[in-house]
Amino acid sequence: MGDGSVMEWLAAQQSSLGSNAAPSQISGNIPELVSILIILLMIATVVALITQRLRIPYVTGLVLAGLPITEVFSRRIGLDPSLVLNLFLPILIFEAAINTDIRRLRSTFKPIALLAGPGSVFSSAIIALLVKFGLGLDWIPALLIGVILANTDTVSMIAVFKEIRVPSRLSTIVEGETLFNDAAALVSFNLILVVYATGSLTVVEGVRELLVVAVGGGLVGAVFGYLSLPIFIRLSDPLSSLLLTVALALGTFQVGQSLGVSGAVAVVIAGLIFGNLGLPRSSSASDRMTLLSFWEYAGFGVNTFIFLLIGIEINPFTLWRILPSILLVILAYQLGRILSVYLLLMGLRWFDRPIPLRWQHVLFLGNIKGSLSMALALSIPLTLPGRESIIALVFGSVLFSLVGQGLSLPWLVKRLKISRMSDVTQQIGALQIQLIAAKAAQEELDSLLKSGVLPKAVYEEFWASYQTRVAESERVLRDFYNQYRAGQSASDRSGLDAIRRRLLLAEKGAMGDALRKRILPEDLVQPYIKDLDEMLLALEDD
Repeated sequence: MGDGSVMEWLAAQQSSLGSNAAPSQISGNIPELVSILIILLMIATVVALITQRLRIPYVTGLVLAGLPITEVFSRRIGLDPSLVLNLFLPILIFEAAINTDIRRLRSTFKPIALLAGPGSVFSSAIIALLVKFGLGLDWIPALLIGVILANTDTVSMIAVFKEIRVPSRLSTIVEGETLFNDAAALVSFNLILVVYATGSLTVVEGVRELLVVAVGGGLVGAVFGYLSLPIFIRLSDPLSSLLLTVALALGTFQVGQSLGVSGAVAVVIAGLIFGNLGLPRSSSASDRMTLLSFWEYAGFGVNTFIFLLIGIEINPFTLWRILPSILLVILAYQLGRILSVYLLLMGLRWFDRPIPLRWQHVLFLGNIKGSLSMALALSIPLTLPGRESIIALVFGSVLFSLVGQGLSLPWLVKRLKISRMSDVTQQIGALQIQLIAAKAAQEELDSLLKSGVLPKAVYEEFWASYQTRVAESERVLRDFYNQYRAGQSASDRSGLDAIRRRLLLAEKGAMGDALRKRILPEDLVQPYIKDLDEMLLALEDD
């Protein structure tokens, strides 16, 4: 099992050369590092071609490709936990956060909060109990395994959702759970290490520590997120804006960690604020696309290296020797996920729209482990007894999860037929795409005219051509809406129900603002909000 990394190797090389080594001696190792990176990139490219042909998840292919090349390189390479936690993790969290619509997140907040909060704690407790009494471990190692394996890494699920259409509510729940689950796992992991270091921690102290770390991280993220907005608005160069977002993502994490609060929570909040309040204020659509494209590439590149290095890090022969123990751990985390998903979501119908049973099957099988689980395992203190056994058990579970569940997930989503789209719904979607695109182009034309780039005559010619598309799309959509009012099938109503839901949520948000500002009395507003909730519950899932 690889216990080093590229970064550790460079540090060791510099140390071996001595503190007085000449710069040329130190830089002599750079060509070998570059060669390794080139080889990894070529392997990833081949994996991308093969997985596209075989139609299997890309990240699963990366892990499988990494398994046989552990001993190929002259130097040991693998995952450096500090590199994952301080560089890769903030990039992944920020990329997910800026692409998350707060309005969608708010409409699915209750199931997300259940799964990422009580669900995560419940699952961790079940795993820890089964591992402690099944393998005879002490409480601290058992709790660490529970927290590490209760974390979900849904990169594979999101990749499947891009190829197979699923309801947007399900996709939002999956993305939201991952977003907050990473932060919850890091907070819980550090809390257990505090218990290990101090020897004891009362319930009151634990709750206080948890609140300080989580709320403090949220405050740090909010401060940096809002501070970035006026700077971003004043930047006219998209490349300078790009540098700002990189500094925001990495800097927020580091400041949070240095203050003793959760850097992951801070990055989540900063990313949500910037993505929902900063990006829409950009004066140019091309500038927004530049930023979003960069972060998409950054997230893809980070995931590529992480999952390839996961395969390199895992030694199949070591895992084979402890296979019975690994099977027990796999059974434990699957049981924890079953109980946390099906039991908790069963009670959701009392205060929110219920989650269909077929969706719950996807949430269960999508309980895939990944880079954060392995990074946390490698971050366990060297002084903890049984550390190597914990790492081996976690690595075995991650390998099973990425390969077994990763390969079966696309098959399950197809078999469940979660999203059936009629011809009418497809036509509505195509018209909405045309309408949204034309409106966006008209907004860009307005911006170009105001900046003096386009003369008035050219502006009017382009604007009129787009207006023709807008008028035609609006006419056909109006006809569809009239048919909807006359009574169409449930599958044909789903697209318009999604629009209706956004309107109702906007009304509900306005009423909430009026209450907070004391514009309207509560006894008048609450019945109206209750009626809105009933109408929201009556809508079809989108």
